[in-house]
Amino acid sequence: QVQLVESGGGLVQAGDSLRLSCAASISGYAINALAWFRQASGKEREFVGSIRWSGGQSGGNTYYADSVKGRFSISRDKANSAIYLQMNALKPEATAVYYCAAGMPILSSIASTQGYTSWGQGTQVTVSS
Repeated sequence: QVQLVESGGGLVQAGDSLRLSCAASISGYAINALAWFRQASGKEREFVGSIRWSGGQSGGNTYYADSVKGRFSISRDKANSAIYLQMNALKPEATAVYYCAAGMPILSSIASTQGYTSWGQGTQVTVSS
């Protein structure tokens, strides 16, 4: 089965940077995108960003939530089957559990939890003011 393991979370101050990693065991599975979602306490899980894992010319394309554009970036390392979330200029509202997800979303569902079938356990990010 697909296995996703997040790491890199922690406690930082507002304005700091943090890099999350997701080790993805997806070889042999029909996966065309990996994504990051986050869930703050008492709130619904929300899309942060995603990257196309495969798909010809669209491979490597990235998509971001408006709230993180320009500050967060996603990259992939296909050789090591991993993706990363670089978060800069962190704000207290970024405090949440961050989840890595994998699936076969079409473009219209790439920002929806419905587009992903596998999830990691999450890593806590806390941004103090």
